Amino acid sequence: MTSTPQLVTESGADPLAEVARRHLWMHFTRHSVYSHGEHVPIIVRGEGPYIWDDQGRKYFDGLSGLFTAQLGHGREELAQAAAEQARTLAHFPIWSYAHPKAIELAERLASLAPGDLNRVFFTSGGGEAVESAWKLAKQYFQLTGKPNKYKVISRAVAYHGTPQGALSITGIPAAKHPFEPLVPGAIKVPNTNFYRAAEHGDDEVAFGRWAAEQIAVAIELEGPDSVAAVFLEPVQNSGGCFPPPPGYLQRVREICDEYDVLFVADETITSFGRIGDYFAMKRFGVDPDIITCAKGMTSGYAPSGAMIAHDRLFEPFSTGNNTFLHGYTWGGHPVASAVALANLDLFESEGVLEHVRSHEGDLRATLEKLLDLPIVGDVRGAGYFYGIELVKDKTTKETFDADDSERLLRGFLSKALFDAGLYCRADDRGDPVIQVSPPLICDQAHFDEVESILREVLMQAWSIL
Repeated sequence: MTSTPQLVTESGADPLAEVARRHLWMHFTRHSVYSHGEHVPIIVRGEGPYIWDDQGRKYFDGLSGLFTAQLGHGREELAQAAAEQARTLAHFPIWSYAHPKAIELAERLASLAPGDLNRVFFTSGGGEAVESAWKLAKQYFQLTGKPNKYKVISRAVAYHGTPQGALSITGIPAAKHPFEPLVPGAIKVPNTNFYRAAEHGDDEVAFGRWAAEQIAVAIELEGPDSVAAVFLEPVQNSGGCFPPPPGYLQRVREICDEYDVLFVADETITSFGRIGDYFAMKRFGVDPDIITCAKGMTSGYAPSGAMIAHDRLFEPFSTGNNTFLHGYTWGGHPVASAVALANLDLFESEGVLEHVRSHEGDLRATLEKLLDLPIVGDVRGAGYFYGIELVKDKTTKETFDADDSERLLRGFLSKALFDAGLYCRADDRGDPVIQVSPPLICDQAHFDEVESILREVLMQAWSIL
């Protein structure tokens, strides 16, 4: 018989934090930070747009728990939906069988998606949804007589997930190098960072046209008979919230149609109200062939994701012996599906989309006040999804070198913002940015709170450069 060893901590040390240091492998975390006794932040409670740590300190959740907590924390209705479903049917896979909540949610999502995207393939997260979309694109073209179409095109600095296929689609070299060789056939094109446009930097429409045409150039270079899909986020997350220039998404749609290439909109972040509609592509007025989504589907109260596909992509699988040989144990989980349905009910009853549209201009205007600071070069985004790019020189747009970025972001800003009561992201996947993406229930008072904290900490950061 074994016994649990007695936990021994340094005098005054937090036992739970010590256990975290010894056993918890946190994601995307530089663990050396905590190797010499630095306190591991432990979040124990949430209510509305706020979270509390185990020391009783309160923070504004300025990132919605990684773009997820659309309705804020502590929503009893969502907890109750999960509990009621768990009492009835806690788990059953949708491998050749179905259960009511997965059926109901599939119908609901199909009714909300743009165009003829009526087939819903459930996953447990966004990376799995992206992985599923690439696999579907490959098999669809095999079944329709074009087996050489397997390559995918995505944008520089874009993040599409961590599974091997999704990571190949991701455009962040530093995130990929440790795991190479990855899945072959993933091609990169320029993103829509108009602030640093090398071409047409004085004309956003012309820049958008140029950026879209680079997709056509890549298709021609690779050979149209080899390219299966283009993966784009409607508003690109990594690099600091790049909105699509006017006409950009429309031209990408035209290019995909011209070359018989599938247009996959990765809406892992931008769906479920983040940009003011259930799907950002509806707001931008463009119908993709596939949407991948997750995060806000349940407002984070249970893991869930989906690939939503056009009817014609399902057709080869509707007859004969053809099967999409792909799936996940947790896809369409009964509890997660019940939570997602309850979440969508609250969206409707509380007018969440209308709230975002009514206040998105206020969020933009409030964050743009920071442009008077010498360290802030650009504020960009859409809906409740913004990036604030930091610069050394506003006039020349000079950015920070690797050493400066290390000292500024990891050495100061991340901790300083958190200590000041704001959970957000200081990120250098691309040029240094701070990302702000509050819960969709927030209003002007919350925006002012965020701006005040950002202003104070950014002024401190400038003073130490």
